[in-house]
Amino acid sequence: MIYIGGSPAGFAALARGYPARSIEYICLYRLSKSAHGCSYSSREELVFELAMRRATVSRAERLRRSGLNFKTFKGSFCNARYWRRDPDGGFELRRGAGPSAAVRDIYENGRAYGTECAAAMQIVYYGALMDTLPDGVFDRSFTAPPGGMRARRGEGGIRLRDWRDISATLRETGEMRRARDFLPGDRRYFANPDVSLAGPEWQGENVIDMGDGTYYGHGVGRRGAGEIIEMLNRARRRGARRGAYLVAAAGRPDYKKLYALSSGGYI
Repeated sequence: MIYIGGSPAGFAALARGYPARSIEYICLYRLSKSAHGCSYSSREELVFELAMRRATVSRAERLRRSGLNFKTFKGSFCNARYWRRDPDGGFELRRGAGPSAAVRDIYENGRAYGTECAAAMQIVYYGALMDTLPDGVFDRSFTAPPGGMRARRGEGGIRLRDWRDISATLRETGEMRRARDFLPGDRRYFANPDVSLAGPEWQGENVIDMGDGTYYGHGVGRRGAGEIIEMLNRARRRGARRGAYLVAAAGRPDYKKLYALSSGGYI
């Protein structure tokens, strides 16, 4: 059930105007069927979440087609015009570089970049947020501060690596929480507990739920759950007894917080 301003809202009225197979329609249908109440302060807040989930799926597909290379952090590389490669293989937005221009370059010039799947998921969410926030808000929120990210962690700037370094604005995407209902745009994770020591990069796969039974993961492409599990199982150590599996949890942006940012508020 969906609640807006404390009152239940019907699926038919909310879904009016959205095509039946659209990301928004799918989200509304699943939320309306959920046994757990989903509350929004206003219809605009709900519309913002739906728009960002649509943008997340769109950006995942665009990143898949961008030519972005799969590399471990040890072998990562980036376009030095916008990003500085740190010794640990992460990318840090250069001072003076426009955040939206830098993120957009990854999508348009993907072959100039190589990184692991966790960083790719961050690129997806930064791209989705860039598409959803009003003009100018993204750049104001993520312009690199004086002294760089290491001096002022989480206060502006962008650093692409793993979930420990993601901006406070999107920190919740790195926090996997148990869930019963899953929606397009969720970050999911396929675990491979018996991975071979020869292939630690296959210990798991970060993916985006694309809403149609497929998942996008950097390095595996867009595939069904069974296909991803089969690929991970090939990287298990000899004598392994545990197979790869899709974890019943999701990492989600704090859409209410981001809606406040889009409305001129502060995080």
